[in-house]
Amino acid sequence: MTDSKAAVPTPNEKKSEKRTSLPTFYRQVVAELRKVVWPTQQQLTTYFIVVLVFVLVMMAITAGLDLGFGKLMFWVFGGRDA
Repeated sequence: MTDSKAAVPTPNEKKSEKRTSLPTFYRQVVAELRKVVWPTQQQLTTYFIVVLVFVLVMMAITAGLDLGFGKLMFWVFGGRDA
């Protein structure tokens, strides 16, 4: 079993840590972004189409359920059915 004190710094240990300067932070961000595997144009187009189709299907399901439950409520409670 590992020592939990080493994994989570106490509040006193956090205070002794020095803040990262802005230029250092920027360099670290740029270094991390260079490690990212960016999608190709074809992958991006495929992902966009998949997401678009999914959203359209979910909109259709939601609209259908809304219409169906609305008509059901008008039928149950005897309101005017438009």
